[in-house]
Amino acid sequence: MSILPLNHHFFASTRGRIVLLLRRSSHTVDELAQDLDLTDNAVRAHLATLERDGLVRQSGARRGSGKPALVYALTSEAEQLFPKAYASVLQQLLAVLSSCMPTEKVEEVMQETGRRLATQWNIAPGELRARLQDAVALLNELGGLAELEEDDESYIIQGYSCPLAAIVPNHPEVCKLAQALLTELICMPVAEQCEQSGVARCRFTTAKI
Repeated sequence: MSILPLNHHFFASTRGRIVLLLRRSSHTVDELAQDLDLTDNAVRAHLATLERDGLVRQSGARRGSGKPALVYALTSEAEQLFPKAYASVLQQLLAVLSSCMPTEKVEEVMQETGRRLATQWNIAPGELRARLQDAVALLNELGGLAELEEDDESYIIQGYSCPLAAIVPNHPEVCKLAQALLTELICMPVAEQCEQSGVARCRFTTAKI
């Protein structure tokens, strides 16, 4: 089974091959040059680009008979290039929970999960709109695409791409996780009004104060 579905072209390139080698273990320039059949200068040029893009970092030096050689490793951001099984695992976990618990209990579990997730981030106290903008930015960092909108009475967090869209149609209770997360982050009650059939789209509202 291939591990390179969406990034096949990148991983087929020289820089992609460097990333794959560094994912196995840290390497020096000389080691990479030997594995890739390139010159040291060519490898250094590719590493400079990967460093600039935040995918590779220097992780120390390796001493030998001559001058210590710099050692390169992947950054944590580089791991995002590789496919993850999170969605499949969560889908199966929710299926198991749904078979063992009533819907109300599963929703309680999702809400508690959202509250615990919220403790990982701090949103500065201040005006409600500013707190909401910070919460929207966090949702986008987690892989969503959301914008803050408003009408006369409410602020609306409107999602245009949900990172859990593949799960929502079969397990709409997962939206309770996001609802509880947002409620904790902005310290205000948030109502969940997500579109859960067809193309899943997030929508959360909170009253203006």
